[in-house]
Amino acid sequence: MERPEIASAAEWQLARDELLKAEKEATRALDALAARRRRLPMVKFGNGYAFDTPTGTKTLLELFEGRGQLVVYQFMDNGPDHYCPGCTWFTNSVPAAGPALLADRGVTWVTVSNMPLAQIEAYKARMGWTVPFVSSHGTSFTDDCGAGGGFMLSVFLRDGEDVYRTYNTTSRGVDRLVFVNSILDLTPYGRQEDWEDSPPGWPQHPTYG
Repeated sequence: MERPEIASAAEWQLARDELLKAEKEATRALDALAARRRRLPMVKFGNGYAFDTPTGTKTLLELFEGRGQLVVYQFMDNGPDHYCPGCTWFTNSVPAAGPALLADRGVTWVTVSNMPLAQIEAYKARMGWTVPFVSSHGTSFTDDCGAGGGFMLSVFLRDGEDVYRTYNTTSRGVDRLVFVNSILDLTPYGRQEDWEDSPPGWPQHPTYG
């Protein structure tokens, strides 16, 4: 297995300082993007969905649990006994304390899937997940969000009884939220996935492989 070049302390610090400049530029760029997100308009979203939950049927408005904001991760439905490895990886990364910490800021977190609730509950138990997880099976919620047969993260805001969507993202937009990925991106070998731009000889394998 190849390793990074060995440098003197002074050489390392010089290289680190140069990288830090680029990191600070990226941070400011991300701050600017977040500012633009906060200025996005919102679009009215229907509330006529019947989500199957462990405590009974709920509407989209009821998923807010009285809070003003709702973040929904849509977990792919690949059929009975088939579970998306990417959605599983993402859900594994949600910290156990995360939903409660978001709730303290007026944000409710819910994972939604077109899988029937019994299938969801069985997989939750198998994986040891405590994250709130409900079923949109039999509704048009996934299609109305534009997720289709894929995955998506959507943000909703309520104004009284009205629900609006303010943001959505998928693919790498969701990928960047994964805790483990963020830490691996700081390490010499990165995520060790074959799409990464790594030096020759670095360990790599297919994503989820």
